[in-house]
Amino acid sequence: MGNTMNINLKVWRQQNENTQGHFEEHKVQASPDMSFLEMFDVLNEQLIEDGKDPIAFDHDCREGICGMCSMVINGRPHGPKGGVTTCQLHMRSFQDGDTVVVEPWRANAFPVIKDLSVNRSAFDRIIASGGYVSVNTGNAVDANSILIPKEVADTAFEAATCIGCGACVSACKNASAMLFVGAKVTQLSMLPQGQSERESRVVAMVDQMDAEGFGACTNTGACAAECPKQIPLSVIANLNREYYRAKLNGK
Repeated sequence: MGNTMNINLKVWRQQNENTQGHFEEHKVQASPDMSFLEMFDVLNEQLIEDGKDPIAFDHDCREGICGMCSMVINGRPHGPKGGVTTCQLHMRSFQDGDTVVVEPWRANAFPVIKDLSVNRSAFDRIIASGGYVSVNTGNAVDANSILIPKEVADTAFEAATCIGCGACVSACKNASAMLFVGAKVTQLSMLPQGQSERESRVVAMVDQMDAEGFGACTNTGACAAECPKQIPLSVIANLNREYYRAKLNGK
């Protein structure tokens, strides 16, 4: 093939969370225009043809929307490019002959299912604990009937772009989920529809986060640096303000 890259892969293989994992080396030929996941598709086709077990990895939309594509690539969640998910990372980001090391998210709260696939249901339980609005809103109202200042709407929308991929947890030396929880709390606390449960929500979500075994935040900023949607650290500051306000009010 013309314009082909030769990549040396070191991929983490682990049967399940109760078994010992190890790195496995493979050589793959890929086009620079392939996405990183398409390169893994090629590798898995080779493994299947050779009668070997394909590498398990999470994927769904492959459009940078769903947050499923959780891979640590050369030590960085989602790879070397900022502001992109693994599925939007292309092989032209690497050089012919490169050795690329691929691992799963590393966190006690994200146990390995198999190989590069991890269980992120802890995030689902945090959302279920309070990340919703349960007010009876009735029928849909005209979009302009609830006036929201642009600054507030922009801040809420920025926080709402979080896709829950878990890169923040993987990047953090403490495996903290504060950026994720901060994004969800900020989104709903800023908008008028979220006010009725504002205080109970933040306490419930922080309590669930702690119960899941995520670490504490020590403000290193690695979470925001590796977030594919570039959620700012300011959501963590807002989370702390919301939490202390709720506690001062007896929640």
